[in-house]
Amino acid sequence: MGSPKSGGAKEDTDVDIVGDSPSNSSGEADPSSSSLGISAYTEGERVFAYHGPRIYESKVQKVEMRKVDTTEEKRYFVHYLGWNKNWDEWVGPERLLKFTEENKKLQEDLKLKQQGTDKNPKSGRSSHMKPKSSAVGKGKKRKSDFSIEEKDTISNEKLVKIQIPSTLKKQLVDDWEFVVQLGKLVKLPRSPCVDDIMKRYLDYKLKKEGMIGESVGEILKGLRCYFDKALPVMLLYKMERQQYQEAIKDDVSPSSVYGAEHLLRLFVKLPELLSYANIEEEASTRLHTKLIDLLKFLQKNQSTFFLSAYDNPKGGVAEGSGEDSLEGDDN
Repeated sequence: MGSPKSGGAKEDTDVDIVGDSPSNSSGEADPSSSSLGISAYTEGERVFAYHGPRIYESKVQKVEMRKVDTTEEKRYFVHYLGWNKNWDEWVGPERLLKFTEENKKLQEDLKLKQQGTDKNPKSGRSSHMKPKSSAVGKGKKRKSDFSIEEKDTISNEKLVKIQIPSTLKKQLVDDWEFVVQLGKLVKLPRSPCVDDIMKRYLDYKLKKEGMIGESVGEILKGLRCYFDKALPVMLLYKMERQQYQEAIKDDVSPSSVYGAEHLLRLFVKLPELLSYANIEEEASTRLHTKLIDLLKFLQKNQSTFFLSAYDNPKGGVAEGSGEDSLEGDDN
């Protein structure tokens, strides 16, 4: 979403969130939330949900007691109405608001507050954040800006669903904020670049399993091809295009210049891109497993692969926050 903050969204927001008086089905105060001034919600209830600095209309899909740190707390699985199911997530009651006129006005006020950074004053969402459905290799030359807001533009039957881990969703949001809100850029060339990351992933798999299946190599080769072709078409924000033209010249491959930040953006677009490929169900299942494993590898090495700060367009320093050691998923 345009400015999601947890899972893509933070568990804690900068806004104090207080709903109506809490109650449960018996009409008694809900002891898990009443002391905080936070409402209780029910399955199927229409609500407002904070996602970063904004509020979105949502629906509570499930309600469960889930372990948070060392205690059991009530958690709500919400779907953001009109948005791709990849953004569905578990949230605490502090992220939710009752669906009231008062809270609808709060939603509109927050939209107006964001218009200073939005290009389209008629919408609470940035104009460059409108979902696109152009596919790589379909002969469409018009470039579209990258978006972490993805609506369901393709039937679910055709989609290879890729659930991005919550910490990487937050990485996407931080990426959006650095580029769109703060006007900063990823310092190029990146180290490690996409080619380096894939090589390290292969080394990790070899060390862990003692061998590398042929399918893994083929999938990484295809992924690199998708990345190189998709980057200039749908993985760049508008203000990154000049940097791309300066960095990618002659026969230079984008995968040798760009890094984890833009590779992660590809995973947002992959369901759409793969929907145009004729993939059998069994092969699609295997592909999904391999892609999730690669995402877990990115997640485990997040502090190593991703920048913690971006450059100003005219200079400045982008500092990495990671160590050189690599971690894989041993589960």
